[in-house]
Amino acid sequence: MIRNIIYILLAFYISVSFVSCNDNDNDDEDLVVKKEIKISILGDSYSTFEGFVTPVSNPVWYPVTNGWDANDVVDVKQMWWHGVLQEYGATLEINNSYSGATICNTGYYGTDSSSLSFIARMNNMGDPDIIFIFGGTNDSWANSPVGDYKYHDWTTADLKSFRPAFAYMLDYLTKKHPDARIINIVNTGLKEVITESQTLICDYYKIKSVQLMNIEKQSNHPNINGMNAIKKQIMAILETV
Repeated sequence: MIRNIIYILLAFYISVSFVSCNDNDNDDEDLVVKKEIKISILGDSYSTFEGFVTPVSNPVWYPVTNGWDANDVVDVKQMWWHGVLQEYGATLEINNSYSGATICNTGYYGTDSSSLSFIARMNNMGDPDIIFIFGGTNDSWANSPVGDYKYHDWTTADLKSFRPAFAYMLDYLTKKHPDARIINIVNTGLKEVITESQTLICDYYKIKSVQLMNIEKQSNHPNINGMNAIKKQIMAILETV
């Protein structure tokens, strides 16, 4: 009789201990917090929006307030990158976009753009998990020198031209942010040499490059439909990266 009681109490103790362990396991699972994905952008006017660029002194194009351009994008929620953040469940780390900026150090009318170019700003990206590079448009529009393909030992003179500057930028970003996914975005309607150069240099650095297609624009800048198309094309790439 006593032996049976002991067996019953022992079985009860084991049962309670098992349930308690399972409860603790569930508690541990509840304590696990998913890492929030942080996204940074290195861009030009296509990615600017007033109040959402770093540093705040960077000139912006959206929303249009200059009196001669027209575009129906009037809310930051209509920007391509805002849609990506929402759908991907990410947060904006830094949007270092600058309206009118070239990637290389030669701007419009052959001016020195070494204080505002992409390669001048690439050291201010925060600590992102994903970096979007969206440029080359102004290099194309400004007729910046194309230069030669060069992947090391860049000189100040080299960085005045698009190809060596673009390679210099990718080399820096891959080394500065080795754990980040870097995605390059290529605009529509650029000079063929600018588009082709981005593709080849991205291939060299094994960086994914997104060639945009069918982007609706107003005043040469994506409108609401264009922004939505950019978002969709980038999301399609994110799912495969």
